Amino acid sequence: MAILDIITYPDPLLLKPSETVTDVNDEIQTLIEDMAETMFDAPGSGLAAVQVGVNKRIIVVNTTGNLENEEKSWYALINPEIVEKDGVYVSEEEGCLSVPEFRATVKRASRVVVKALDRKGEPVTMELNGFHAVILQHEIDHLNGILFIDHLSVLKRNLYKTKVKKQMKKSA
Repeated sequence: MAILDIITYPDPLLLKPSETVTDVNDEIQTLIEDMAETMFDAPGSGLAAVQVGVNKRIIVVNTTGNLENEEKSWYALINPEIVEKDGVYVSEEEGCLSVPEFRATVKRASRVVVKALDRKGEPVTMELNGFHAVILQHEIDHLNGILFIDHLSVLKRNLYKTKVKKQMKKSA
């Protein structure tokens, strides 16, 4: 297993829809393991393959609680699709590993039903509520080329983009 580099905004790959996985092979299994290790190292609640520079429809989600000595637990979804959603959940202080040093309040659905393949390539359907529904919406957005800042007002989004441009000029 390896810790992968996480790409950050404004990398253009983050804005590109990801490709469907057609073969759940050993290469995909290695990628999933590496993504999980990267997510825990970051640390994050979830991670999409595109965030590590791989344009495939794969996400991993952290299900570990907040107990310090708790064993790490997670799951992977391949080609996930939201097939049903309802309600309103206000995700306060939502953040993203690919949008560093920025958090914002985002309105999301409070319940989602997702169809996908598990890491063995078997079909699964999951119904999630609250925070867990937010994580899936956030990660599936990545697979569709959408960042959480795209859900913000133009003013808030532009403030972040301006901040990033200034940082890039300083680094150059």
